[in-house]
Amino acid sequence: MVVTQRIADLFLVVVSFILAYLLKKYVFPGSLKGLSPTPSYYVILLLTVMIWYLILSWMGDHGQNRLQPFPVILWKRLKMTGVAMVALVSALFILKITEVSRVMIGSFFVINAILQSVGKWVVIRFSASYRKKGFGQEAVLVVGSRERAKTMIDTIFDDEEVRYKVIGCLDPDPLAEGLEISRGVKVIGNLERLPTILRGQVVDGIVIAMPLRMLEEAGRWMSVAEQFGVWVRIVPDWQIHSIMYRPKVASIHIDSFLGVPVLTLITTTQKQGSMLAKTVIDYVFTGLVLFLLLPVFAAIAFTIKVTDRGPVFFRQERVSLRGRPFMLYKFRTMVVDAEKKTDELKRLNEADGPVFKIKRDPRIIPYIGHFLRRTSLDELPQFLNVLKGEMSIVGPRPPIPSEVNEYEDSWRRRLSMKPGLTCLWQVAQNRHDLKFGEWMSLDLQYIDSWSLWMDIKIMFQTFIVVLSGRGR
Repeated sequence: MVVTQRIADLFLVVVSFILAYLLKKYVFPGSLKGLSPTPSYYVILLLTVMIWYLILSWMGDHGQNRLQPFPVILWKRLKMTGVAMVALVSALFILKITEVSRVMIGSFFVINAILQSVGKWVVIRFSASYRKKGFGQEAVLVVGSRERAKTMIDTIFDDEEVRYKVIGCLDPDPLAEGLEISRGVKVIGNLERLPTILRGQVVDGIVIAMPLRMLEEAGRWMSVAEQFGVWVRIVPDWQIHSIMYRPKVASIHIDSFLGVPVLTLITTTQKQGSMLAKTVIDYVFTGLVLFLLLPVFAAIAFTIKVTDRGPVFFRQERVSLRGRPFMLYKFRTMVVDAEKKTDELKRLNEADGPVFKIKRDPRIIPYIGHFLRRTSLDELPQFLNVLKGEMSIVGPRPPIPSEVNEYEDSWRRRLSMKPGLTCLWQVAQNRHDLKFGEWMSLDLQYIDSWSLWMDIKIMFQTFIVVLSGRGR
């Protein structure tokens, strides 16, 4: 959500600049109308976006979406816009960019402040309404059953943006099971059940709301959470030294959780700027692909329909972020009843682990099915999944639920990042010879060393693989 808000804010900056430019050039009356051909306002727009990005990162209230009166939001945005304007004017002076229209810059300031305020107000109310319907919430386990746990549950329920839902409490005391803590939230088991719950339910995070000195083997439970790629937030009594836990891949930092200072352990990247760029690339690139390749989509759909009577698309349940199910789309490359024949062919499986693969699969539609698979064109409809926010362009490939059920605990952390159309395995030279455990290691390597440059390299390498016909 933070990334989405920042994209929206930058979009409004661009819209405000363009509106101010058009007003000054074509609309304002008399001598106020018109702009000189110099300086280049394209350069000034680029400079403006860069400055606003830095100011939004520094002063932006992303993630602090309390329902506030519009005048309060307007005042905050006026202050932020004022600081950004001072920075912009200073940059223009330092770079010796002269003859910039003061009327246009002043118009931009007013329009931007108003649009930013209205945008923020709309986002807050839309987000709250959206999440009240159960969408976009993070599922949270609370560790503890006493006053501190009760206070944290009440804080989560009172959050006006409804960002989290509590699925239950865990307590070291097995006799506490079934005890209602607050707001209908009950103790659903003791801590020994944690691995079982993480395997069987969608859990995004764990809030430890009890003194660490009372939590035996705290390091063990944090290690379990780290294995599964689940974030951990510790409500402070700041006795972290008592558990002597050293995470293998997770980072530890002080954070704010619904206004409460907490110690956070998280296994995914915290490069917010790069993640923002990744999201922008996902949506912009996907939009371009769907627009430019529409004739290709139509041709493939027609060929499938003519060659093998049946649906054009193959829909299959896959697993997304932290176990969330979704429907993945592909062009159908197999006969209509292919999945029913899987059991008959299991003895021919050439892959180890829970994956099912056959090089000469008799279920594939002749000619068109083989062509689509060899060129990876059957994957094109997954751009629709990217557009829906269920996938990214680059990320671990989305598994089917039966595969996830057979994962070792150390592999489940691959579900801590949004799945992608392509990944390190997809571009590996010897990918068909890799064992399942090596595939999992590649995905974990991607998560642990993720960077925007890595995504760009994988996208380029995937393009080469598709052109060379080295698909499945």
